[in-house]
Amino acid sequence: MKHAITKRTAMQRRAVNTGVVQHQLLTRAPLRRSPLRVGITYDLRDAWLAAGYSELETAELDRAETIDAIAGALSDLGYGVDRIGHVRQLATRLVGGDRWDLVFNICEGLHGWGREAQVPALLDAYQIPYVFSDPLVCALTLHKGMTKNVVRAAGIATPDFAVVQDAAAARNVKLPFPLFAKPVAEGTGKGVTSASRVNDATELRAVCRELLATYRQPVLVERFLPGREFTIGILGSGRNASAIATMEITLLAGADPHVYSYRNKENCEELVEYRLLDDERLARRVEALALRAFRVLGCRDAGRVDVRLDEQGRPNFIEVNPLAGLHPQHSDLPIMAAKVGMDYLMLIGRIMSSAQTRCRAARVPDRPLAA
Repeated sequence: MKHAITKRTAMQRRAVNTGVVQHQLLTRAPLRRSPLRVGITYDLRDAWLAAGYSELETAELDRAETIDAIAGALSDLGYGVDRIGHVRQLATRLVGGDRWDLVFNICEGLHGWGREAQVPALLDAYQIPYVFSDPLVCALTLHKGMTKNVVRAAGIATPDFAVVQDAAAARNVKLPFPLFAKPVAEGTGKGVTSASRVNDATELRAVCRELLATYRQPVLVERFLPGREFTIGILGSGRNASAIATMEITLLAGADPHVYSYRNKENCEELVEYRLLDDERLARRVEALALRAFRVLGCRDAGRVDVRLDEQGRPNFIEVNPLAGLHPQHSDLPIMAAKVGMDYLMLIGRIMSSAQTRCRAARVPDRPLAA
């Protein structure tokens, strides 16, 4: 994976300066006399592999080094850290009477349309605040078609699309070729291959049959945009959200052409070059669109928005990730942060600062839970 060094834009310099100030506040001043107790919820990939799930089924789940890095950063920031685990382990702990001041949730889940919403919903039921988006946002944004309906209704550009529910429905798609097909509710490039870019009806029917059979969910089919592809890292919530950087994804020799596929992502060190966008005018346009989508959808604390340019060079929303990966070396958000001078400790500090500020502003008196 090539990380090209480029000059920082003015916007990126402001993001770093803000992060430095918040990092200093978090590390120099005690949070309170006894540290906040922060639980971490996560799906450990090795654990689910050991339980019999496949490499593909667990592709979105987190490695042990990601959990270690988050726990280490939280500890260094002065928090008391408790590794909780996945949603069933969280449920067991809650029933047993355990509570936390805040939960750092990165659970992806494994089953159902609402799998990313399960932990936030359970924490809401127990009135425990948490980092990142709420159940509504997590459930909505997992479904790429519904997400595109919402952003389009808000006037945000996104490629024309159709959702194919079964193999026969692929014949009814009336969009101009080339098209792009992928599972409607997967991440990490799952289901995206060199065959995802389709040039005619025969190819479309074939790829839809394959995806429907493999992933047992509808297929999102959208107009393929030939322009440059970017991912935008965002920190904060609502009016306080800001883009820290825009990173261009460039495929190298040997990569699956035209697509940021599962194979390209898994082998990004050899197949992908990540470069900060140093065209400030284009960066402003791309980041403005990404921030609008992030705010319209109600994402919180941190996330990523993927944007691609159309034939006329106009930015279009592709998808959003409200639970962006946080592996220190391999995940896009930490890579972007590092490229603008924000180390991993500072990144986690910024995320925690956003969550604590948001939770304080929204706090209501506790109500007793029914027996």
